[in-house]
Amino acid sequence: MRANRRGIKEMDIILGRYARARLETMDDPALDLFDALLSENDQDLYQWVTRQGPAPARFTTLIADIMQRACTPK
Repeated sequence: MRANRRGIKEMDIILGRYARARLETMDDPALDLFDALLSENDQDLYQWVTRQGPAPARFTTLIADIMQRACTPK
């Protein structure tokens, strides 16, 4: 639910789509990292996902996965 109710509509869509695609297959460390990401500021998340700013190193792989799964046309 936290992925779908962010505050910035674009992040609701991106993170909601990603959560629907990946949550069921995530292991505990991946879930913990995604939970930590959801605690970040929406403006920062949007910058990272749209490549307008660098993501912190601990989120780099997760952001790349989000971009691939939730931001590419089907």
